[in-house]
Amino acid sequence: MRFKDQFQFVRKNMKKNKTRIFMTVLATAMGCAFLIVLASVGFGLQKSIVEEITQDRLMTEIQVHGKEMNGEEGINGITMEDIDYFESVDHVKTVTRRQQVEQQGDFRLGEYRTEGTPVVVDYPSETKAGFELSEGRLPESDDEVVIGYDFANSLAKWNGEEPPPLNEDGTVKEGNAYDGELIGKTLDMKVMKYEDGEEKSKIFQLKVVGVGKKPTREWMRDQNVFISEKVLADIEAFTGTPNGMVVTPDIPEEHRPSLENREERVYNQVAIFADDTENVKAISEELKEKNYFTYSVVNEMEQINLVFLIVKSGLIFIGTIAILIASIGIYNTMTMAVTERAPDIGIMKAIGANPSTIKRIFLIESSYIGLLGALFGTIVAYLITFVVNWALPIILSNAFGEPIPGDFKFSHIPWILPLICVSICLIVTIISGHRPAKRATKVDVLKAMRREV
Repeated sequence: MRFKDQFQFVRKNMKKNKTRIFMTVLATAMGCAFLIVLASVGFGLQKSIVEEITQDRLMTEIQVHGKEMNGEEGINGITMEDIDYFESVDHVKTVTRRQQVEQQGDFRLGEYRTEGTPVVVDYPSETKAGFELSEGRLPESDDEVVIGYDFANSLAKWNGEEPPPLNEDGTVKEGNAYDGELIGKTLDMKVMKYEDGEEKSKIFQLKVVGVGKKPTREWMRDQNVFISEKVLADIEAFTGTPNGMVVTPDIPEEHRPSLENREERVYNQVAIFADDTENVKAISEELKEKNYFTYSVVNEMEQINLVFLIVKSGLIFIGTIAILIASIGIYNTMTMAVTERAPDIGIMKAIGANPSTIKRIFLIESSYIGLLGALFGTIVAYLITFVVNWALPIILSNAFGEPIPGDFKFSHIPWILPLICVSICLIVTIISGHRPAKRATKVDVLKAMRREV
């Protein structure tokens, strides 16, 4: 008996008991839908969290925060000697370093003013790492600067004495904001220091030649002003302190930092960029052996993925219980099928049908029920997922008054999840149908013809 004939025989018999088969398929579909939807929550949260973490970061970036001091407690800062070593490590594409001026910059353009953070950057390494401009060009001389994307929006008509004209969210009040072009304009940057107990200041003139790219996240604001090493050196020469630090009169003389005591420059932000994501872990491990403190998104992803692997495995296990419960219905359906088809089984045995063929027919039927249940369950699960991702953010936003990010997914079904569900369902249904199928091979021909099974 060919497989095609066996399959046609199964379908013909299943049509005789449509209601019972329908209820069995429905129970299996409910179990599969429950498994997929339950596990999809774990996949959805993982997808949303991972995307949130990696949204504004490069996967090839390794941040270096310092180096453990040999035999002593404390952390050494990153110097140019360390950066030279980083650049010599295999598979390192570039190393960026940034140094902030250690006082808030007071920037003015005519009657407009704002506060920003002066930051020294190395443009060649920044460009290799992906630093981009929204307009303008990179500086070509020491007095030229690039401003952050939100710097222009922070300029306001303000005399510096009365409260700044700002709204509660930090934006400039209407009628006080600067609405002109900044590229080509010269900013006055005021730097201060204390000398003999009195406050003194100096103005540094900086020409704007470029504007940085808009931050990837809406809540981020970039008001930095990217200055040159020469400007920082001039600021240090004026203040007499490393990085332009302001030393107030109440600080004892012996505790005051000075340029004479500084051996070499220590950078605030140092980042290593690997030539490929696959090499990030190897570079991080090499730096760790050298006692450097590092952080990379790839390492964080490994920990997050491990946690979610455990969560997803637990959810799939719980969902599998629903399919196991549905398997009871399959077992009952197949047992009744053997009883009802005893005459057919007797005839098949009487004309010489192999017991393995009879057994295969019932296993095909139980597998067919399982496949139908898995198929319908998967379709229902996708519909539920669509409704959840569309409706739940609206409900939660109205209930708690907090907006939910539009790209946040509460449920996500990757292709592997239905595949796992179908595999589990097939295994369970075959096991459920195995005993009734085995029983069918032991039916006595004479009793079967008298319907005495």
